[in-house]
Amino acid sequence: MIEKFNGIIYLIIFIVHFLAYAFYAYRTIFTTKAFLDQYGMDVTGSIMTRFFGSLFVGAVVMALYIMFVRPNGVEETWGFFNLIFLQNLSAFIIGVYSIKISDLGVTEKTSIEGIIAPGILTVLSAILCYGLADKIYS
Repeated sequence: MIEKFNGIIYLIIFIVHFLAYAFYAYRTIFTTKAFLDQYGMDVTGSIMTRFFGSLFVGAVVMALYIMFVRPNGVEETWGFFNLIFLQNLSAFIIGVYSIKISDLGVTEKTSIEGIIAPGILTVLSAILCYGLADKIYS
């Protein structure tokens, strides 16, 4: 499995990245009320919060497929990795806009997690795209 990921470093980055996705999927889908309370959101936002979480589920399932089932591992999976990178980058940019520029929805409970988490995920996914380029673009 390590050779599928160009070494242990990229495998660890892959695992950490998608564990973060699984964490947010779990929080938004299965502990929705606690997630909403943490950010001062009303329960009427539950459906859209779970919708948001479902996008993480799809990515995690695909990551598990690539990791454990797909015979070629990450080979020729550029579409998946690029989509993940662009989603993370978009979340980061929109997080910066939402928290630092727009005041819509910003309260005393607003944290910079909406910038930090997507920022870290963007860096991790960029490292994966770069480090696995010889395989994902083959």
